[in-house]
Amino acid sequence: MYLKKQKLANGRMYLSIAEGYYDPARGHTRTKIVQKLGYLDALEEANADPITHYQFIVKEMNAERKTKRAPISVALDPAERLTSSTRKNVGYAALSAIYHELEIDHFFANRQRSVRAAYSMNMIMRLLVFSRLLMPGSKKKAYEEREWFFERGDYSLDDVYRALSQISNFQEALQVWVHEHIRMKYGRDTSILYYDVTNYYFETDEQDALRRKGVSKEHRPDPIVQMGLFMDNSGLPIAYHLFPGNNNDCTTLLPLIKRVRKEYGIGKAVVVSDKGMNTQKNAYYLANSRGGYVFSQSVRGGTKELKTYVLNEDGYEWIGSDYKKKSRQFTRAVEFEDDDGRGIKANIAEKQVVFYSSDYDKKAKADRASAVEKARALIRNPKQFSKYNTYGAAKYIQHIEFDKETGEILQAKSLLSFNEKLLAEEEKYDGYYVIVTSRYNETDEWIIDTYKELWRIEETFRVTKSELEARPVFVSREDHIQAHFLLCFVALVIIRLLQHTMKNRFSTEKILNSLSKACCSNVLGNLFVFDHYDDVLAAIDASLGIDLSIKFRTRAEIKNIIAKTKTAPLSQ
Repeated sequence: MYLKKQKLANGRMYLSIAEGYYDPARGHTRTKIVQKLGYLDALEEANADPITHYQFIVKEMNAERKTKRAPISVALDPAERLTSSTRKNVGYAALSAIYHELEIDHFFANRQRSVRAAYSMNMIMRLLVFSRLLMPGSKKKAYEEREWFFERGDYSLDDVYRALSQISNFQEALQVWVHEHIRMKYGRDTSILYYDVTNYYFETDEQDALRRKGVSKEHRPDPIVQMGLFMDNSGLPIAYHLFPGNNNDCTTLLPLIKRVRKEYGIGKAVVVSDKGMNTQKNAYYLANSRGGYVFSQSVRGGTKELKTYVLNEDGYEWIGSDYKKKSRQFTRAVEFEDDDGRGIKANIAEKQVVFYSSDYDKKAKADRASAVEKARALIRNPKQFSKYNTYGAAKYIQHIEFDKETGEILQAKSLLSFNEKLLAEEEKYDGYYVIVTSRYNETDEWIIDTYKELWRIEETFRVTKSELEARPVFVSREDHIQAHFLLCFVALVIIRLLQHTMKNRFSTEKILNSLSKACCSNVLGNLFVFDHYDDVLAAIDASLGIDLSIKFRTRAEIKNIIAKTKTAPLSQ
């Protein structure tokens, strides 16, 4: 507010208390009268210096509004019409706090100097990361809906795509930067590293060096890319790498673990992964490096000797009536070619832990039931099926063949039969699980508990595909694809750290849903009204000091909240 001095046509000076505000509909600043004071000459009859007097009063009113939040009177026009949406999000302040705690803005500011561009890479990065978390979609959608956030940026849609090309150049450097800041400001437990691979599809038939057709986790025929991801012992992402879609999962582990050891300074660490990584080459490398490995082992795909050991009741310790376990020391013989084509033969001292769970037994049978039923239905009516809708079922059908071009079933109905022997063989091992480790001196309990935590990385991939909607991917150039997944990685790190600051009390889905609802609408002038508050926002206030509980705030107050997220350190 300020003292407005207006000279009228009659020559007299009129004083009033006015307030300037930004009118989003008109795109410029406007003024409204808060209080009419009167003509200067009339006011001088009661006060020798009314200008100084009322300037002091205005100063006090501004101070009171800032500290005590004095009541504000608003005159509403019931006939006023909407010209555009005035609703804006403020929940992203929590994301901004983590983003700036990691000093990602500094990272891009340092690299902006080497980029000839009028746009700000950091500004575009923030828009794309926050949009990915709160309203995931295409880069075009993020640009078109950028007004949903309070901050404005001077860049075009073309600038957004140009920035993607630049951002992709810094993907590995930014991962290391984020890791170092997490290590310094939050702490990192890298004694155990969890690793897994997933893939993301593209809605196109075109293939290139990166987008290749391969074994899709979602059983789609589209080209895919493979992503290998490392996670620390607290469930926080460490590093990722993209591989062509036709790469076998097991070939992705060693390149990434070597990079992590070299660039991240991570020395002794136990690598935990599923049976897909349990190859002779991977086991040999990890057993002879610092830390070792914990892998699962397929019983059905194991040796005859392993199957006999698993089914032999000798040595099992029953815990209750539904769970049993046993273990043994074992020498694993490995033979493979290294990257230079040299033949390697060696023995690995290993411990095998076998356990049986009746719950796992029931789950295995339930998971198999739909495939078995589909196989029986196919035999009854093969014309209703093809190669593309028989996933999981075809292996139970004897003599089945498909046309390589059309995918149609070639055999007549009379030649198809159900493989009862295969089903019986599989059912023998239902409920059994084998974990193998080079940490042969560890207890059975430590090995089992360590492996069980692998669910966290599986859940992390679920978050990227559901809440972050990382696929399908709407960009096609390789540099844009690399930038897209870097954005998803940064978004993933931010939401995981936000969970961490709130002691993991809430799921990512609940947090993001709450933050997306933390919005306000313009009432009049600079005044906004908020319409959502819940337990997540209360926890964010408690952990980050971002108070979104006040129903009415001015534009200046909201911008001050956001500005503080860029400068104030978080209290861990």
